[in-house]
Amino acid sequence: MDKTPALPSATLATGTMREVPHSSGGPDAGRLPDETTGPWQTLGALRVRGPLVHNITNFVAMDLAANLLLAAGALPAMVHALQEVEDTVEAADALTINIGTLSPGWVDAMAAAARKAVEAGRPWVLDPAGAAATDHRRQIAERLAHLQPTVIRGNGSEILALGAGEAPARGVESEVDSAEALDAAHDLAKATGAIVAVTGAVDYVTDGRGLTAVTNGDALMTKVTAVGCALTCLIGACCAVNQDYMVATAHALAILGLSGELAAEEARGPASFRTRLIDALYNLDEATLTAGARIQ
Repeated sequence: MDKTPALPSATLATGTMREVPHSSGGPDAGRLPDETTGPWQTLGALRVRGPLVHNITNFVAMDLAANLLLAAGALPAMVHALQEVEDTVEAADALTINIGTLSPGWVDAMAAAARKAVEAGRPWVLDPAGAAATDHRRQIAERLAHLQPTVIRGNGSEILALGAGEAPARGVESEVDSAEALDAAHDLAKATGAIVAVTGAVDYVTDGRGLTAVTNGDALMTKVTAVGCALTCLIGACCAVNQDYMVATAHALAILGLSGELAAEEARGPASFRTRLIDALYNLDEATLTAGARIQ
């Protein structure tokens, strides 16, 4: 029997509306950008529209993921009870699922939410956290990957586990460089129809045909737990406002990666970096993002 103390089934995190930070040449607060091609346009649309993002994520990630979504301009809903996930998906603009802390009830809720997202036409993002660590995790990730995710985001080991069946890992940490998982990412995208993002020192995004590389980021991002999990939630938010999902995914990677670079400039270590990462994302403006995003 599970001896884990009972926890509330859902936590809704909300924030107040605020003016969109922008440079003198950027869009006015409250007005959607005219273009949809650059990362600023995606972030600007996110801040103006404030999409509701339903996240079934792990206990470790909930706090940072919710706060980063709020900083970006989205509204997070951390809802995992089977009895309410379908209603929440229907009300939300996007869904993200992270298998970091599994239990039978959560697995059922994940599958129900994914099916509802497809039925309702909502983009949904799968994070196969730790899929390379145990057979159970890999099997759950494979089941979810066959429920038509819009995007699958994982580290090199996780994508290899899904795309090739096995990969070296230590817990949820990757022992594989992102570039080593490119063939598996390509095959996984073709097999599932999803956009696949492999994150690491260099991030890669593929739809099974094309390939985009994003080189933003800082090593301190690997020293704070749940940054990758929060990134998955940000991808969901970007997909809610940009229906070119490969582009939206690359934009999310660049947005958080650049925020990490800016946060690292003044951080004294992982603890101060975590706080500065939230602030950097909140204050990211058009000029900084346009000049600093490295998407190839």
